[in-house]
Amino acid sequence: LTDVVTQNYMAEPEIATVCLQVLQGLEYLHSKGIIHRDIKSDNILIGTQGQIKLSDFGYCAQINKTQSKRTTLAGTPCWMAPEIVQRKEYGPSVDIWSLGITAIEMVEGSPPHLEDPEQAIRLLTTYHVAPTLKDPEQLSVEFRDFLGKCLQFKAENRPSAAELLKHPFLSNAAPSTCLLPLIESAKKSAVLDDLTI
Repeated sequence: LTDVVTQNYMAEPEIATVCLQVLQGLEYLHSKGIIHRDIKSDNILIGTQGQIKLSDFGYCAQINKTQSKRTTLAGTPCWMAPEIVQRKEYGPSVDIWSLGITAIEMVEGSPPHLEDPEQAIRLLTTYHVAPTLKDPEQLSVEFRDFLGKCLQFKAENRPSAAELLKHPFLSNAAPSTCLLPLIESAKKSAVLDDLTI
């Protein structure tokens, strides 16, 4: 997904398609007591027919009835949920936060504060401020609401993957094949970049 995000403008139906399939994957993982802990564009793969797959399970953590929360610092700074950065106990909702950051990444081409990850961490630990979009008015009300739910600062206020799958924004999702032109465009850009080196 990273190549697509950095080389293309993604429309809301395309973003909804990615978010829908990521949430389906997260709902499955969470139902098995697994927290991914590193949701970001680098770890979201797009198949040849536009199907979305989660990858890089190296930071995954298992939770169960005896250990329902984790405390380990894990993930990639710009995508980390506040409770991870603040070294508090956390659960599956950290993946929902990271999906919200990834959705911003799909809109803007990079996550907030990519050039200064320490600033992202400072905003979460010192000021308790969730990242914002550069131009939120360009987005639909449904998409802004979806982001607002993902990026609830308090983990207990974030919906689960199963709950978020019912969000109206996801009804805008197009068939997976809508991602194919974006893949082709990203491939062409990569080839052109290789030729200019």
